[in-house]
Parts: sequence; C-alpha cells; structure tokens
Amino acid sequence: MRDCNGHTVEEATIDQLQDYMSHGTLTSVQLVTCYLQRVLQINGYVNDVLELNPDFLSIAATLDAERASGTIRGPLHGIPFLIKDNIASKDQMETTAGSLALLGSIVPRDAHVVSKLRAAGAVLFGKATLSEWADMRSNNYSEGYSGRGGQARGPYNLTLNPGGSSSGSAAAVAANIVPIAFGTETDGSVINPAELNAIVGIKPTVGLTSRAGVVPESLHQDTVGCFGKTVRDATYALDAIYGPDPRDNYTLAQLGNTPEGGYVQYMSNRFALQNATFGIPWDSFWTLADPEQQFQLLQIISAIRAAGATVINGTELPSRNLLVDPQGWNWMYGDTRGFPNQSEYTVVKVDFYNNIRDYLSELSNTHIRSLEDIVQYNYDNDGTEGGNPWPLGIPAFYSGQDGFLASLASRGVMDETYYQALAFCQYQSRERGIDAMLANNGRRLDAVLVPPDVGQTYQVAAQAGYPMVTIPGGIRAESGMPFGLALMGTAWSEASLVKWASAIEDLQFVSAGKAGGRTTPRFYSYLSKNIPIGGTLGGG
Repeated sequence: MRDCNGHTVEEATIDQLQDYMSHGTLTSVQLVTCYLQRVLQINGYVNDVLELNPDFLSIAATLDAERASGTIRGPLHGIPFLIKDNIASKDQMETTAGSLALLGSIVPRDAHVVSKLRAAGAVLFGKATLSEWADMRSNNYSEGYSGRGGQARGPYNLTLNPGGSSSGSAAAVAANIVPIAFGTETDGSVINPAELNAIVGIKPTVGLTSRAGVVPESLHQDTVGCFGKTVRDATYALDAIYGPDPRDNYTLAQLGNTPEGGYVQYMSNRFALQNATFGIPWDSFWTLADPEQQFQLLQIISAIRAAGATVINGTELPSRNLLVDPQGWNWMYGDTRGFPNQSEYTVVKVDFYNNIRDYLSELSNTHIRSLEDIVQYNYDNDGTEGGNPWPLGIPAFYSGQDGFLASLASRGVMDETYYQALAFCQYQSRERGIDAMLANNGRRLDAVLVPPDVGQTYQVAAQAGYPMVTIPGGIRAESGMPFGLALMGTAWSEASLVKWASAIEDLQFVSAGKAGGRTTPRFYSYLSKNIPIGGTLGGG
C-alpha cells in the first residue's frame, strides 16, 4: 500500500492515524481517499467491499471542518469503517444481507450501532461482503459467498475459507482496506473470520450491542461485534457501539453491568500477567486442534507462563459430551444424537422464521415480507440465488436453501421442544459450561484460553450468549493461513477479556515472533477464483 500524504497507513493503528490528523499532516478526506485507492488496488482480487458509500468524502470533509474548529468527537473522529451488509444504513447504500431479493428495499432508519458510530465521528466507508443471510440459508455452502456480492476472499490465501459469515468485514481489516469494521455473530461469525485473518475480533455478550436494524437470525444469540488489527483498535470500535437501546430490550440487561468510560480504560500490558490465572480445557477443545496449531499456540502459553501467569491445564467443560461434537462445529449436534430438544438448531430455525418476518415488516419498496417470499424468490432465480441444490442451482450453495426450508418447516412455532432446547443449551453452556470452567472447583480463573480454529469453542460461547475475544496466534507453514488464540469469559466480562487480551498481545509485541502474533498477508494464489472455496466451515 502506498504512503498517504507522506504517512505510512498500512498496518497503522487508530492512535497513529489520529496523531497524523491532530498534527495537521493528514486529513480525513486524504485518509479515506488513500483507502479508496487501496480498494481499487486489491478489491478485484479479494472482493471484500460490496459497496462504497457515495457520501464518504462529504462525511470526511464535514469531520475535517469540525476538527479545524476545535471539535473532536473521540478516538474514531475521521476514521473510516465498513459494516457487514446485514447492518442497516439509512443512506444511498443498500442493505440486503447479500441477497438479490432485498435489492432496492428501503430501511426505516440506521441500525442503532450505525447511528452511534456516526455520532462518534467515524466515516461510514461502505458495506462488506458476507455469507448470504449470515449463513442461515444453507448448511453446505461456500463461506463468504452471496448472490449479490459474490465470493469474499481472505488476503492470506485466496483459495481457502476466509471465515464467516462476517467474511468481508474481517478480511478488509486484514488487507488494510479499513482500520476497523463491524460484523454480526450468531454462532462464530465474528470469532471465526477474525482468527482466519490474523486480526482481533471481539464478540460481545448478547445484549451489550443493539441488534435493532440488523437483519436477524436468532434473538437469543445475535450480537454485533467488531474487528481491528490490535486489541486497542477493536476496543475503540466496541466503545463506540455498546449501550442500551429501547428498540432492543435485551440491551437493558447491561444496566449496572457495564463500566463508565468504556472498555479501553482496561487495556493493560504484559506485566499484568503476573497476577493472571488462566485455564486450558485440553480434553474439551485443545485436543481437537491439529498438531501444527497446538505446537505454535503452546509456545504462546509457555511465554504467558514465563511472564508470571498461572496456567492450569485440565479446566474442562463439564457438559462437553453434550455440547461438543468431536467431529467439528455442528449446531445440529442435539439432532445428531437423536435429541432435537437438546439442539441449538431447534432454537435458531424457529427464531429465524419469526425474527425475519418482524424485520421485513419495517422495510418499504419491497414485496419480500416473509421467509416464504425469500424461498420462492430463490427458486424463481435459481441461476443466481441457488434455490435448488447443486447441480440444479449454483455450486456456492451446494445444498440449496436447506437451512431456510428447515426454518420454514418449523413455522416459527415455539412449542415444548423449542423451549426445552433453549433451556438445555443455555444451562449446559452457562452454569454447567463456561461458568463451571471459570469456577474451576473453587480456584477461580480470570479467563479460559482456547484455540478458536476449533469451532466448538465459539459454539459453546454462542449458545451461552457470552463474550469471546480472539487475537492472532500463528500461521500455517504450507497454506499461509492464520489461526488465533481466544479468551472466553462469563456474561458482561468484556473488561476482563480486554485486559488479558491486551496483556498477551503486548507480550507478543516484545517477543519478536516467539509468542505468535499478527503477520501481514501474503496473498497466496491471488489469481484464483475458485468457487466453492476450500475448507468451508459452518457458522452463523
């Protein structure tokens, strides 16, 4: 990436960019123009930006004028960002969840998180590509693909899974297209793309960030999260979007559980590790990671121990036999075992039927009002939206729209099986899950350290509605693909997770590569345009 008005912006942090702007050697207009040049340079390869905001230059100019008059709204003043295309913006851009079915529809207002970002002085640069309908539509698909946006690709290896469903959001940050971006997670869609793109991903407690104006999947598990190249950048992003919202009553639960002054105040350094106690649930998760990951991640663990932290092995998930499918991420694991009343998917498919109807009811300039309408649109446009399974539809949606059909079959009926499944998943992932791991039989842990490339880790956190933070861990020698190291905590423990994630990150910075950390993309196989991409993993 070329210098920007004499400054290096590739891999630059938000603090560095603010320093340039505060000294008058770089303006927000110049900054966003340089990022536009980056889009023009590489988006034809990675396809991570779905749509640019026609207003981004005028927004930046307004913020430059404010700065010149002495008004600086905060750390995001003049900083560009992307949002996933399932987060509404009331402007000249579309909000489609990647589906051609919603093209031209008009949202009633900005999503709450977007309105807060505008108020914070950030520049809405555009919309990011994603897995269509945030992975709800199909159970065998090409991660990062949508009918409207095509295939998002990660900048480390363009032939392999970029993570999803917030694929473009994470990959754009990794590729230095924007400093920060925002995505959504139902089950893995922040943590998974973050760790596969060697960046920091913060998946908040369900209810910390409003879902109002976000195309929904499950009100019990949906959350808006953020991406940055450093813990501090990602935490600046979190601080801008969290808070109660009358349009999302789940956010009212955060009252009394969140700090005054945001989470960035909890940033720490490696010396804080002297007082830390972490757990390693080896049998529950670590044994499922491949040897290359284990070797590199255990080097980080050794460095954490050497920095003075107490690391306890064998802090297991008591409910692992009920929640953790040893074969991999599987939100139908209850169904697989013959117990739909113990299945996450039982809850999600019912929630989606009802939640999407409520979302669609507020749109104008569209005839799409229900899941039935979406399903029929996909059948009617099989060549672009893959309503039928391959070979009738398209290879990116190999199983067609079987996820939609499963939700359609439920008719949104919240029956006894539904409520049993909801209670089971929440109890086994909370009291008998993450909370039990943290309690550690009386020897309390500050956080649990896990390999997030093992998708069952974020699946348990998703069912609990609990937060998770991933930081860059290592990189595969042959494929060039990254993987992360993640921290799991209980509800509303973001302050603690930010503290410990930043401490480990600082340790990585001074360890000269001996404790993992972020490496810059190499764009392996940059000319490849394979669909489906390799190594597809489910998520929502």
